[in-house]
Amino acid sequence: MSKTVHLVGAGPGDIELMTVKSLRLIREADVIIFDRLANPLILKEAPQGCEFIDVGKTDGKHPVKQPEINEIIYQSSLKYENVVRLKGGDPFVFGRGGEEALYLRERGVGFDIIPGITSAISVPAYAGIPVTQRGVVSSFRVITGHEAPGKAVSQIDWDSFATDETLVFLMGLNNLGRISSNLIKIGKRKDYPCAVISKGTTENQKVVIGTLETIEEKAKGLETPALIIVGEVVNLRDELRWFD
Repeated sequence: MSKTVHLVGAGPGDIELMTVKSLRLIREADVIIFDRLANPLILKEAPQGCEFIDVGKTDGKHPVKQPEINEIIYQSSLKYENVVRLKGGDPFVFGRGGEEALYLRERGVGFDIIPGITSAISVPAYAGIPVTQRGVVSSFRVITGHEAPGKAVSQIDWDSFATDETLVFLMGLNNLGRISSNLIKIGKRKDYPCAVISKGTTENQKVVIGTLETIEEKAKGLETPALIIVGEVVNLRDELRWFD
C-alpha cells in the first residue's frame, strides 16, 4: 500500500514552470492520474511502465465525476507504491485538491501537497499584466468564475468588489457577460479595463484587451482555459508585454 499519495500541481501550462519536486515525483511515479489542464508533455517525463489515467474535464463535460476520481485515487493507492495525482495549476486553488485529500484521509491514506504555480499570477505575468503595481494597486483577489451548478445562492460577494483591487476570475469564460454586467451593477465604470487571456503561458496564448462593456464581444472565439483580469493594471500591458 502506498504510504503517501502525491497531489502535484502541474503549473499553468509552460512545462518549465513546474517545480523541481513535482518533476522528481513524476519521474518516480508508478501511476499518474492527470487532468486535462496539465501539459501532456509532462507525461513524457514519467518512467517506462508508468500507468496513465485520464480523468480530465472539458467545458460542460465531466466524463469522470469527482466522486469517481476520488475513488480512482484511493484504489490506486492500494495498488501502487508511487501515486501521483497531477492537477493543472495548484491543487488548492479551485483544483478540488482539498476534497481529494479529505477523501484519502478518511480512508487512512497519507498524502502530501506539492504546490504548483497558479495561473492566477503566472498567466497575467506572461501577458505583461502585473496583479499588483506600486502606485496603481496594492492588492488582488482570485475568484472562481464558475460556481457549482444548482446552487440556490451564490457564494460570490459581488458587492465587495467595489474596491479598486485587481480581480482575477478563473474558469469564467462562459460566464464573462454575467461577470462584467455584475461588476457594472455594483458601480464599476463601463470603461473599466479588462483582459481575457486564453491558454496562457503556452505557445497558443492569446490576449484580448477591452473594457467591462466591450470585453464579452471582443473575447468571442477564445478557447478555454481562459482567465479574466479586471483592473487598472491591464493598462500596463502595452509597456510590459514580453511573451507574445
